[in-house]
Amino acid sequence: MYLPYFSKGLIIGLSIAAPVGPIGVLCIQRTLTEGTALGLASGLGAALADGLYGAIAGFGLTFVSGFLLSHQSLIRLLGGIFLCYLGLRAFFKRTNFGDVPPLINASHPAKPEPTKIDKSDRALFSTLISTFFLTLTNPLTIVFFTGVFAGLGVVDTGRNYTLALALVLGVFMGSALWWVILTFGTSILRDKLHLQKLQWINRVSGLIMLGFGIIALSSLIGAIK
Repeated sequence: MYLPYFSKGLIIGLSIAAPVGPIGVLCIQRTLTEGTALGLASGLGAALADGLYGAIAGFGLTFVSGFLLSHQSLIRLLGGIFLCYLGLRAFFKRTNFGDVPPLINASHPAKPEPTKIDKSDRALFSTLISTFFLTLTNPLTIVFFTGVFAGLGVVDTGRNYTLALALVLGVFMGSALWWVILTFGTSILRDKLHLQKLQWINRVSGLIMLGFGIIALSSLIGAIK
């Protein structure tokens, strides 16, 4: 009884997470330059946000979705500013020898320095939270979730919250599955990169995130006019 709802939620989570956007660029950049753990934390934050939006749509929490949509301009403004900040931070970030694995430190093969990236619980938590809130800055995702749920015939759960929970759990698991695949796939590529290439990845990904932020902010200016 619950498996069809979970399966449909899994498909929805994968389909929503898979398209490359600012969160995907951020996850790839963090995995390449800061390690798999922080990349996974970024993906998990995005998956939790997808699960929350799925819960709002699946449980029919219209008062929450109404509040978010009525304040979407402010939320998108904060998201655009944060994206610009992350883009500039990534662009100007200097990759040191301690930031990359010893195997790709070709100029220091004998005495690799220990990693300087803080992978403490605090760093992982702050990474997760930052990506979680960044993903939430697109309230229109609720509209998308509701439309997809309706298209697949899973909006009406007959007020059966257990069915709705199975659906939301599927959304979270599907989104999380994509981020795990993306992170570990990027991590494999990371082992083949050298310091100079990592520096360029920082700059390119920073420009892409900055571009997404500028687009978000410019769309608000257009709406005001």
